[in-house]
Amino acid sequence: MDWQIRDDLPIYSQIMYQLELAIASGALSPGERLPSARDMAMDAGVNPNTVQRAMLELEREGIVYTQRTAGRFVTEDEEIVSSLRMSLARERTQEYLDAMEKLGFGRGEMLELLSEFNKEDSADGNI
Repeated sequence: MDWQIRDDLPIYSQIMYQLELAIASGALSPGERLPSARDMAMDAGVNPNTVQRAMLELEREGIVYTQRTAGRFVTEDEEIVSSLRMSLARERTQEYLDAMEKLGFGRGEMLELLSEFNKEDSADGNI
């Protein structure tokens, strides 16, 4: 995984987010075995305890699960993955709305802009 760790947020929450994104997007498949916390920590250049904290939180949320002696795996529960995907989409949408409002755009203007992008993508064959 290509870890992108910034200084402005807790590292464990960034690891959680990046794993959630990989699961929601399908980059990590349901039932897929995850690398060990130690391996992920080495790959990300962070403390293994930090990765362990992120993994425990993801497990608490049902996004990953542990099988004794076999490791951690991505949930196979489609409802959890679908809910995660929608939650991430809502967060990104709210960030977009907040940023556009700071630029002075109203909701109607935002919809017009999105419609223009949709028409451009349709014309380019991107949809």
